[in-house]
Amino acid sequence: MNIKINFENVLFLDIETVPETEFYNDLSEEKQELFALKTQYQRKEDQTPEEFYERAGIWAEFGKIVCISVGYFTHFKTIDRKFRVTSFFGDEVKILKDFKNLLDLHFNKPVHLLCAHNGKEFDFPFIARRMIIHQIKLPEKLNLFGKKPWEIPHLDTMELWKFGDYKHYTSLKLLTSILNIPSPKDDINGSEVGGVFYKEKNIARIVTYCEKDTIAIAQLLLRFNNEPLIEELAIIHV
Repeated sequence: MNIKINFENVLFLDIETVPETEFYNDLSEEKQELFALKTQYQRKEDQTPEEFYERAGIWAEFGKIVCISVGYFTHFKTIDRKFRVTSFFGDEVKILKDFKNLLDLHFNKPVHLLCAHNGKEFDFPFIARRMIIHQIKLPEKLNLFGKKPWEIPHLDTMELWKFGDYKHYTSLKLLTSILNIPSPKDDINGSEVGGVFYKEKNIARIVTYCEKDTIAIAQLLLRFNNEPLIEELAIIHV
C-alpha cells in the first residue's frame, strides 16, 4: 500500500468490553426498558432483551471496558526491531485514566497516530463515550470535534483493507489467516469475554487475548506495507 508513515509514531491498540452488569436483572428498570428499545431491531422476534443481554458489551451505553492493550515500536529497523506491549485492566475508570495519561504524555504530537482494527467504528468511539460517561476529559487524539477527515489521527486496518468498499467487513481473524500472520485467536473469542470476566473471573486470560490482537493489528499494517513481520523475540511485554 506504500503507507507513508513512521511506524514508531503509531500506537496500536485493542479493547475488550463486557456488559456493564453480569445479569440483565441487575440493571435498573429504566435501563432495562432502554436496552429493550435499543436492541429491538437486532433481536429475533422470539428473543427477549434478557436473552440478548450477553451482547450488551458492544454498546458503550450498556457495556464497559475491562482491558485496553497497546503496542508500539521503540525501534523499527529490522536489525534491531523492538515492539513493546502493555495493558490497562481492572477498574474501568482507572483503565481510562491510565490510557488518557499515556496519550497525553507520550502520544500527543501531531505526528502520532492511533491504529486499531475496526477502530473507527468501535474502539475509538467506545473509549471516548466511556470517558464522557465517567466525566474524564477527552485526550486530543480522541477529541474529533471540528476536525476535517484528513486531520483525524486514526488508522483503521479494516478500513484500509476495504479499499473504498464501504459495505465490506473482514474480521481480524480472517485477515491474519489469508495474509499468513500468526493467528491471535487461539484461546477465546470476543463473544466469550463476558463469561471469562464474570464467571471465570480470569482477567489475565482476557489480557493475553487482547494483547495478541494488538500484536496482530501491528502485523497487519506491516504486511499492508510489505514490511517484514515482527519476530517473537522482538516483542516485549511490560
